[in-house]
Amino acid sequence: MEKQAKIYIAGHRGMVGSAIVRKLTDLGYKNLICKSSADLDLRDQQAVKAFFEQEKPEYVFLAAAKVGGILANNTYRADFIYENIAIQNNVIHFAHENKVKKLLFLGSSCIYPKLAPQPLKEDSLLTGLLEYTNEPYAIAKIAGIKMCESYRLQYGDNFISVMPTNLYGKNDNYHPENSHVLPALIRRFHEAKLNNIPQVSIWGTGSPLREFMYADDLADACYFLMENYNDIQFINIGVGEDISIKDLALLIKEIVGYEGELVFDVSKPDGTPRKLMDVSKLSALGWKASTGLKEGITLAYQDFLAKSI
Repeated sequence: MEKQAKIYIAGHRGMVGSAIVRKLTDLGYKNLICKSSADLDLRDQQAVKAFFEQEKPEYVFLAAAKVGGILANNTYRADFIYENIAIQNNVIHFAHENKVKKLLFLGSSCIYPKLAPQPLKEDSLLTGLLEYTNEPYAIAKIAGIKMCESYRLQYGDNFISVMPTNLYGKNDNYHPENSHVLPALIRRFHEAKLNNIPQVSIWGTGSPLREFMYADDLADACYFLMENYNDIQFINIGVGEDISIKDLALLIKEIVGYEGELVFDVSKPDGTPRKLMDVSKLSALGWKASTGLKEGITLAYQDFLAKSI
């Protein structure tokens, strides 16, 4: 991408979008287009059509999405499938109509079957049943992948898709009910520490294994792939290592400085038993994550504290 290129970051206020903006800004890109949802509702087909016709971006990072944890995904099933498909349909289609040079679509590791072989390889897509709790979100993201593939096959558009692992970092969502596990634990331990609460309850058994990536590492990978990757096959982005929810909770407990005890609420769902990405394709291209989990969570907690003041 030329330094003066017009680049649209959809979802620039979110954790992923804001990390991409930071990355591009640090690299000297100045012609960035950023629109809040108040300025441009990506679910509105006519509004998106008018935006692309007026702005004519050359490159697009599609990081806008409705996201949440197990509870949010399972509770707002209609919202998750409708809003995500609407956003993707509009942005991808009008990127095509207005001859965008390249588009990068951000999916999610939840696209893979619940019991797919671990680590998760790209060719496991559509080989089994999805995890029920986030099925509507996963189906929307699969539709986005297939849309990018289809526009490439029918029209020759250079639209690529990437599947990040679980993410955390600056500008994360720390909502007490609708957030993902890592930011939810940061908030829960912090509030328990402040209020001298003797114990913190963790959903499930603590045994599920999860992989976590710092959002700024994802932004670096997305930039790398925009520069170096042009294939039809979507590509995993991850760190290649996982950790149990129990060990994650103990690590966050240590970083926050909470001294109470952990209690595991086995009446709550565990979700998928294990989710580890096979990142061999990305590694073979020459990219790997650089932020360790303890370092990343420390940075995320500092960001949470700054926003809590």
